[in-house]
Amino acid sequence: MQKPHFDAAVFDFDGTLAELTIDFTVMKARVGRVAAAFLPDVPTPNGLPALEYARFLAEAIGRDSAEAAARFELFAARAIMDQEIEAARAARLFDATRPALAALARAGTKVGIITRNCRAAVDIVFPDAADYAGVILARDDARHVKPDPRHLLDALIALGVRPERALMVGDHPMDVATGQAAGTRTAALASGRTPLAELARHDPDYLAADVAALVAMLR
Repeated sequence: MQKPHFDAAVFDFDGTLAELTIDFTVMKARVGRVAAAFLPDVPTPNGLPALEYARFLAEAIGRDSAEAAARFELFAARAIMDQEIEAARAARLFDATRPALAALARAGTKVGIITRNCRAAVDIVFPDAADYAGVILARDDARHVKPDPRHLLDALIALGVRPERALMVGDHPMDVATGQAAGTRTAALASGRTPLAELARHDPDYLAADVAALVAMLR
């Protein structure tokens, strides 16, 4: 069977195109310490990702004071960004990233990058990303962040590609869920912290060890 051709491939960043060096347990602990100045008893994350945990705490604080909630959100956002930038300085782009994205472009496939990470961190690790991607929507560029499918859909609008002609690529089940909700095909890579067997349970259309293996598979 002929492999499907995609008009666009949209990639997650950390763990997909670059080393994943952020310790999210530490990040959530930092957010919790910020919240301790506003709440007498800080709830545990209970499985929530860091951004969602910060939003949960802001809502709890906001039940007593909208002004305090706004101040917490500002301080929590600063704590999160500081850690992202620290991690970015210790990270590196995967060796295969630039050649793989360039190969897609030569084949006529548009490339996008979406990430929950901040733009400053992306710029540190991949300063020439705009040479390889037609759109980059980091957290501070986006109206919504994944798993909200609008993060991906906004990138596809910028690329001028319909969801059914696109592929969402990531290293986490959240990336697969985002693509499925947006109506794209999905590819899961084991280059982050989630093994192939776990990724397979979320029914991506493609499974590969890393970005180089995926591009070879698609070509």
